[in-house]
Amino acid sequence: MKNFGEVLYAHTPNEHGKWNYLDAHLRQVAVLARRFAAEFGDGGLGYLIGLAHDLGKAQPAFQRYLLAQAKGERGKGTPHAWAGAAIFSEYRDHVPWAEICLPIAGHHNGLGELGLVANRIDTRFLGNEDLVANLRLVLVDMMREDAVQSGTRLVIDKSLDVYKQELRIRMLFSALVDADWLAAETHFSPKNVELRTSWPGIDELWKRFEANQKQLVAGSDTTKLVNRVRNEVYEYCLSASALEPGFFRLTVPTGGGKTRSSLAFALQHCLTHGLRRVVIAIPYTSIIDQTAQVCREILGDGAVLEHHSQVDHDARRQEAGNADEMPRRLELASENWDAPLIVTTTVQLFESLFSNRTSKCRKLHNLTGSVIILDEVQTLPAELLSPTLDVLRNLVEDYRVSVVLCTATQPALQSTPYLTELADVDIREMVPNFRHHFQILQRVDYEFREAPITVVDLVEELEGQEQVLAVFNSRKDALSVISLLHDRDDAFHLSTLLCPSHRKQVLAEIRRRLEAREPVCLISTQVIEAGVDVDFPIVYRVLGPLDRIVQVAGRCNREGKLDRGKVVVFELEKGRAPRGAYASGIEKARLLLHEYPEKLYDPRLYEEYFRRLYHDLDLDAHKIQAYRGALNYPSVASAYRLIPDDTCPVVVPYEDAFNHLAVWLKYPCRDTWRKLQAYVVNLYRYELDSFQRDGWVDMATDGLYRWNGRYDSRLGIQASYDPSDLMT
Repeated sequence: MKNFGEVLYAHTPNEHGKWNYLDAHLRQVAVLARRFAAEFGDGGLGYLIGLAHDLGKAQPAFQRYLLAQAKGERGKGTPHAWAGAAIFSEYRDHVPWAEICLPIAGHHNGLGELGLVANRIDTRFLGNEDLVANLRLVLVDMMREDAVQSGTRLVIDKSLDVYKQELRIRMLFSALVDADWLAAETHFSPKNVELRTSWPGIDELWKRFEANQKQLVAGSDTTKLVNRVRNEVYEYCLSASALEPGFFRLTVPTGGGKTRSSLAFALQHCLTHGLRRVVIAIPYTSIIDQTAQVCREILGDGAVLEHHSQVDHDARRQEAGNADEMPRRLELASENWDAPLIVTTTVQLFESLFSNRTSKCRKLHNLTGSVIILDEVQTLPAELLSPTLDVLRNLVEDYRVSVVLCTATQPALQSTPYLTELADVDIREMVPNFRHHFQILQRVDYEFREAPITVVDLVEELEGQEQVLAVFNSRKDALSVISLLHDRDDAFHLSTLLCPSHRKQVLAEIRRRLEAREPVCLISTQVIEAGVDVDFPIVYRVLGPLDRIVQVAGRCNREGKLDRGKVVVFELEKGRAPRGAYASGIEKARLLLHEYPEKLYDPRLYEEYFRRLYHDLDLDAHKIQAYRGALNYPSVASAYRLIPDDTCPVVVPYEDAFNHLAVWLKYPCRDTWRKLQAYVVNLYRYELDSFQRDGWVDMATDGLYRWNGRYDSRLGIQASYDPSDLMT
């Protein structure tokens, strides 16, 4: 960099002793950021912030720090991100200052709040005017030397509303962070570069899908009604793929083949309109493995990126018989979603879209040019609907995204005056005659009981059934029932009192017994409801929100082996239920079932239910839109939580959980935490405080706890000791 008259470095030497020079790093990041941001029309700004982001490393103090690090000495770190942003401080009225400076200033520590960031930059600028002036000259020289600087538009888009600006800044931040990390990876870990570029394209995935579909059709019984419906849904989805990108609605009854049909739509839609990837977002980790496995069976194991907290890449290595490449490729792609098909959770997707952290936001620019399938869309929390739908609309309008709202119980996202974000949006229904499908795929009869029933009477009924599922609104109610079935060897319990690994094993045994026609009685909370592939002849469901009742009915006669299954909806004497939106949902369901007991097969009833529900709730309860409007990224990230923060992780003594805990405590990183999470139960803070006072829980480390009480093979966490533990 000639303005400084010396050689400047960006990073310490790699394993081969090669330094990473600052001008080379800046240009590499600029080129990558321009490429990423060009996908959403901001290549010029991407290039500019990439070129300026690390200019602060030219400070003599930072260069001394790098030299000390290279010698193995402890050098004193010097903040540098502010300096690249300060270059533009004098031009706030002439350039998109927030779009440039917030990403640069936050590219290490995350997006900040506009006013605070501006104040910090101004404070550091005082006394460093000469340094900043020099950096500005360096930047100008570098842009002159690079022929692409003509593509940099330094204009303020006056027509951009503040929410679109908020997302634009987040996307530019994502492009910069990913470019910066990839450039550093090229220097320190060049072997990763090839692994990142070895994914099959969308065209190859479609060829695989077509071949698998032909095999499926050849081996299916076309006389079965459910297969005819699935084929009809599939053909409609293929036809809809030719429509222009935007919002789509896929309304399919349980068992109608929505996973395969929505995937066919997404792949063909990408091919038709030049889109780049498919993202399937699922609300429950209990069913994400199931969906990912279906996708792998269709497209091949190396074609699917499964990204959620319980993915075990070491297990994948053993299954694949591959010492490194495929699982490592999946690990790398999970960092920035540079893969053609991602199966993830709605928590991962939406909390990233509202995050301010570098690791969370890094992937966001790769949502540009994608199809996002929102499975079980009705589960999106009502109190977050306004900001959630606003961001989805911005993605569709400005980032070439198509969104598929996929469920059997469509929420009223347009037909209510209390939710305006999509009021004027054309949401295309992919299956025009979906109501007919609900009628002809009626596989259960509903029985509604208005008089409450006692736990004792309910248990007596359940004991008279060979194979039965009973679902409750609370863990305490489920425990009160299963405790009276303790003499029954075929009685099982499923709730969040069991860790994920335990729940997975219980479900495997349940499926085995159902298939073998052995006796089984499953007492469960709502964890069983949406998408879990079990098939009971009779289901009991405590009165709950209407969509929950319909979802659990999908666990009854799922495969149509009976003429009719039976779903009993009842109220439990002294029964418990969550408060807030859940309690409102119960009241709305009670009224609607009383008014229209015969219409549970009509999807219009679900729309009416959600319309009434949204009337009573604050759909931006945490004032996230106000924070977004103020460009206050930390407050947005703190307020937007699909899973409330009032729960605490507790490691339970199941299998070798405490060995995993010991490894994580010694080597705390993403991989060891991922393994440990299979043995974690999340307890509410008030429960944890009570258990701590009684000695059942102690702290393993800050924010993570260890269960000292009994962990029952049926019930999970129990606030008692096993008598054998007291023997000496």
